[in-house]
Parts: sequence; C-alpha cells; structure tokens
Amino acid sequence: MRHIAFALALLLSGTANAETLKLLTEEYPPYNFSKDGVVSGAAVEQAELIMKALDTPYALEILPWARAVSRAENEPWTCVFTTGHDDERDKRFKWVEPLLVDRMVMVRKTSSGVNPATIEEAKRFTVGTQRGDFSRTYLQNHAFPKIDLAADMETTVKKLLGGRIDLMMTSEKTFEAMRDQGTAIEPALTLEGKLYGFACNLGLPDALVEKMQAQLEKLIADGTQDRIFAKYGIRSNR
Repeated sequence: MRHIAFALALLLSGTANAETLKLLTEEYPPYNFSKDGVVSGAAVEQAELIMKALDTPYALEILPWARAVSRAENEPWTCVFTTGHDDERDKRFKWVEPLLVDRMVMVRKTSSGVNPATIEEAKRFTVGTQRGDFSRTYLQNHAFPKIDLAADMETTVKKLLGGRIDLMMTSEKTFEAMRDQGTAIEPALTLEGKLYGFACNLGLPDALVEKMQAQLEKLIADGTQDRIFAKYGIRSNR
C-alpha cells in the first residue's frame, strides 16, 4: 500500500480555527483509490459532496487499512471509510451509512478448481484478506484455520494469482470491478450482505455525525448515490 496524503483544505466561512475532520481510507477500488496523484472512487465522491455541503474543513488520507482503523478509533475528529459495519465494530465507532450495501464473496483464481460449496468446505483452503479488515473477524469467528493476512488488497490479489493462497475475501462489487478490468478471478462462494459507511471516532460531536448522516440520506434520496455508482460501473443493491 502506498502512503499517500492528500490535504483537501476547505475553510469555514468566518471560522478560521475550525477543527479539521480527518477522513482516512485505503486503496480499495472502485470505492477509494489513487490515480495520478488524485484520490477518487465511488465512496470518495460521496464523502466530498457531504463535506462540501456541510462547509466543514476536512483532510483526506490514504493509509494501510489496519492503521487507518486504529487512528479512527483513537484520534478525535477522525473517520475511516469505506468500513463494513459488523457486531464487533458496532460500539467502537459512531456510524454514518450506507455509502453502499454489498455482499461479501470468496473468489478464486480463474480455473483454479477451488470450489467450496459451503463455508465448512471453504475451511479446507487458505483464505486471504487484509489486516484490520472486518473479513478477518468473519473468518476468525467462523473458525477458519488457515487465514493469510496482507497489508493491502493488492498484495492479497497477487498472492491469489500466484497460487500462494486458495481463496480471497472481498466485496461482491469490488470483485466485479476487478473482473471487468481483466483480473483473472471468479466467484467461488457468496456470503452475507453488509452495510458500509463512515466509522467515526466516538468523540466526534453527535451534531456533526447527524449532519453527515442527513447529507448522505439526501444523496441517496435524490439519486446522486446511484449516479455515482453508475459512473464507476457499480450496480445498486436497492
């Protein structure tokens, strides 16, 4: 994972000393990724629209996922996205969601012959994911004996294509984006659905969280979220 910091400073009118909200994310296309020195993606565009509508100063930074989650949990005025909302994370953050609704899927290298029909069958294989990703918690809670952890998704994909792991966990929409870009992967087992959003530090003022939630709901209600999804080739689950 490249460590790329992008400061997108926006001044509040008449409030030069206003707190800057730190928005942390990772390389996880098509939701958040860097290209030619610019952070883009379907979740990033929603984040920018929300913050501009609130006229709130913010800074956007790409980090390895485990570090981003740790900072959001421990640093005031910090959120991490696009974050899967599960029971283990629920009370650790304040949530603004959904930036998307998606299902998890285990994928294999095309024509690898790895073909689990159930979760129990999948436990026979080595499954790759990223440190700090909620899929790690899923695998641990389901007693998967062979979990391979990487710093970022790019490394996990390389391991899968190189035959170093048998399966990889990712979101269904991310799998579809990688497949459409020519990555030689295919679905092996579809898992449960989940909401994804901003996971914000517990110290972030409720008033700001509520305003962010209201703006996100406006993006959903007026069709902006679906238009952003379409721009990135993402099918809406609603």
